[in-house]
Amino acid sequence: MTASTMNGRLWLAASSLALGAALIATPAAAQDATGASTAENAQDAAKPEQDDAIVVTGFRRALENAINKKKYSEQIVESVSAEDIGKLPDASIAESIARLPGLTSQRLSGRSNNISIRGFAPDFSTTLLNGREQTSTGDNRAVEFDQYPSEIINRVDVYKTPMASVIGQGLSGTVDMRTIRPLDTKKRVIAIGARGSYADLGKLNAGSDDKGYRINGLFVDQNDAGTLGVALGASWVDEPYQIEEFNAWGYPNVTNNGPVVIGGSKSYITSTQLTRLGLNGTLQFRPDPRFTSTLDAFYSDFKDDQIKRGIELPLFWSAAQLQPGFTVADGLVTSGRYTGVKGVIRNDAFQRKAKLYSFGWNNRFEGDNGFNLTGDISYSRTKRNELNVETYAGTGRAAAGASDTISFTSGKNGTVFKPTLNYGDFNTILLTSPQGWGGNQTDANGLRIVGSQDGYYNNRIVNDEIWQGRAEAEKEFTDSFLKSVQLGLNYTDRSKSLRPDEYFLGLKANTNGTTSVAVPVDARVGTSDLGFLGLGPLISYDPLKLVNSGIYNLVRNVYPDVVAKNYSISEKVWTPYLQVNIKSMVGASELTGNIGVQANHTDQSSNGTRATLLGFNANGSPNVTSTRNTDGDTYWDVLPSANLSLRMPGDFVVRIGAAREIIRPRLVDLRNSFDYGVSNSDPGDPARFTCPTGRVCRTVTGNLGNPSLRPFRANAVDVTFEKYFGTKGYLALQGFYKDLQSYIYKLDSPYNYTGFTFANPGTDNNNLPIIINPFGRVNQPINGKGGKLYGIEAAGTLPFDTFVSVLQGFGVTGSVSYTKTKVSPAPGAPATDLPGYSRWVANGTAYYENNGFSLRASARHRSSFIGEVTGFGGERFNRRARPETIIDGQVGYDFGQTGTLSGLSLFLQGQNLTNEPFATVNPNADNQVIDYQRYGRRFLAGFNYRF
Repeated sequence: MTASTMNGRLWLAASSLALGAALIATPAAAQDATGASTAENAQDAAKPEQDDAIVVTGFRRALENAINKKKYSEQIVESVSAEDIGKLPDASIAESIARLPGLTSQRLSGRSNNISIRGFAPDFSTTLLNGREQTSTGDNRAVEFDQYPSEIINRVDVYKTPMASVIGQGLSGTVDMRTIRPLDTKKRVIAIGARGSYADLGKLNAGSDDKGYRINGLFVDQNDAGTLGVALGASWVDEPYQIEEFNAWGYPNVTNNGPVVIGGSKSYITSTQLTRLGLNGTLQFRPDPRFTSTLDAFYSDFKDDQIKRGIELPLFWSAAQLQPGFTVADGLVTSGRYTGVKGVIRNDAFQRKAKLYSFGWNNRFEGDNGFNLTGDISYSRTKRNELNVETYAGTGRAAAGASDTISFTSGKNGTVFKPTLNYGDFNTILLTSPQGWGGNQTDANGLRIVGSQDGYYNNRIVNDEIWQGRAEAEKEFTDSFLKSVQLGLNYTDRSKSLRPDEYFLGLKANTNGTTSVAVPVDARVGTSDLGFLGLGPLISYDPLKLVNSGIYNLVRNVYPDVVAKNYSISEKVWTPYLQVNIKSMVGASELTGNIGVQANHTDQSSNGTRATLLGFNANGSPNVTSTRNTDGDTYWDVLPSANLSLRMPGDFVVRIGAAREIIRPRLVDLRNSFDYGVSNSDPGDPARFTCPTGRVCRTVTGNLGNPSLRPFRANAVDVTFEKYFGTKGYLALQGFYKDLQSYIYKLDSPYNYTGFTFANPGTDNNNLPIIINPFGRVNQPINGKGGKLYGIEAAGTLPFDTFVSVLQGFGVTGSVSYTKTKVSPAPGAPATDLPGYSRWVANGTAYYENNGFSLRASARHRSSFIGEVTGFGGERFNRRARPETIIDGQVGYDFGQTGTLSGLSLFLQGQNLTNEPFATVNPNADNQVIDYQRYGRRFLAGFNYRF
């Protein structure tokens, strides 16, 4: 641990402990270090009840709480509130957030797990838990929400404009998840719930499930004096997800400028078993009204256990032959026949395990002289393993074994095949390498794979850690234009590392490069049905059991591209801030808001690997040289912000926000890693290097991270017009404009490799000596000029009884947003869409809730967007996704608070009722389907019971 890190962490502890040594006079209302205020908490608890003669519950109460938060906030904010303690409106936090104006989500394995705000990818936003920054289960900064049980979250706020006193803000927005404060509840609560789930695609893979369950419990209590409160929550999930996945390698031209045809397919049936234990605890101590100490703890143990079975079909890009007589429509071969197809049968396992720990301790003192002190210290850590095991089978190794004749039909839902071989016959389909991929491999100890690899083992080990501490002093004023002044200092210390552990798999029995092996009987689990692809039954076995049985040699992959994945990144950010809060009458209207500034000092460093292949040792193992290097940079960002709200008679509110916004670079882009090699065909730039006569020249290409990257930066303006109907309903029109002053691009640029170490290139096929041209290229993330993003959002919640009393209990809530982007993917390139960007996003919910009965139907729509999909080794890349509309519904009954069944509510939910697929296509070619995934419908039935 460095001296600066030690000093920073000592400061974290001291900032909270020092404030615990004194008490100041009487309570006052001011924002605490976790972003909420005692005044806001009081408003959230009291306002809806003050506005109604009858206190409503359930979904209507959740809407009123969210409207109340929006109405009285000084920022432009969207909220979702629990219908009751431990009961968000949806089974997933991400699904609830995705219904808010200007927000949407992308599905992973059929469930929403991350959020795009105003057309930006998830990495442009940040997520807080009780106002504190959180580590991520992904590779970058974006939090994946399926890590957090919805049952323990009481409210989620999405801030669309920044405020100086909120730390860890994103460029597109900030998501703050809030848990229960037990002393604010003021009474004992015991709540339990359970639900069963059913996936209507059935048990796609042999040995998988189509039914699951989740259970949860929550306990909240206080002592009689109201000085000590505790909240304890627990949630357990064990649920299956089933997926039918078609994937095309691509669409090459049959002839020059001729029609295109599917070039290959890699399609699966995927069964996922998601298990998650979530624990949450809060202890509040208020021995005196002047002092509150709050201790929060959260733990999540998450496992996503996935089995994928399918057939990889090398077609046009292989020795297979497309036969004459095919049909063509709109430039695509829509039906035809391939001969000589050697399919690669895949039984793959993917396991993602993550443990997340989060702790926070907040102390707040409030004085009768208007002087308040706050101290906060927090810690968040994620430990993650992603294991991906591929195993191959087929009729024989390389040229050996039978080939297949396969007819195919391509359409808007992908391609369906008709084979002649039986891929479900264990006597025909053997463990082998049907395409001869990989070639000979040897590790440093002489362990060998002969001829070709029979699978691949990839374990990615990720650790992410955040220490954060904060101290703030505030002075309140009375009878003044100034409501209060806040002065604070925050310190954040984040470190993240990735260690790859990758191996080639080769059958031990394959000693001569020709052997294939029958699947051991004890690893077989029967057959799985690939009927949705027309491929019929498929041999099925347990790939992890096979690997653990010792049937394979595991030869470590030490090639440069793998070695260079290893990195560790450190960020230390000091943030002093000043915020002036305003409250004053302007005629008959009230002007409230804040003006402030943050100054971020960032010290970032990255330790990575520079690796190159020098050749091969005598035993055939790759001779790779690698060195570890550390580099980084320091810089300042000054971030002014202003939020002003004019609250006019008639419940009209006009808001304006203006700010300088940033989001620091994706963590993988900061890695100080460099892998490079000699191209097989590119002679390089003749203007910089002349190839001698009688020689063959090759240039060098590389991939390089950038530890000196600066953040994405934008100047932003937001304007909102809002009309409220008490806290029952509202209408809002919002406009925003973001001028991106800097953007991070991946750019190929010239690079001088003079002085670098290379293997002896030898000669080419014509025995001509090869010379290396050192003036090559490198692909690297860089800072460049940005672009513009702007849009308009219309939103509202309208309970119909506000206008027609006989429609008591009926209402609608929803929004529609239009966003336009003008951002180039590289300097000088034409503007294109940002990842995660949809031009149109809309959602709506119609509901009825009265006399205990509840019924609601919801729809979420997003237009075409650039989606993020997972590729080989867990790496992610972007593809154009088709528009999608998700329809959900719920019906329930609440027995109320009197009678024998008081406190009990029953419900039935249906998700993705129209079985909407996720589909990606080639740009400007909607009939060239790359991915087509069906998740099926999900049904959930359960109860909640509150004592």
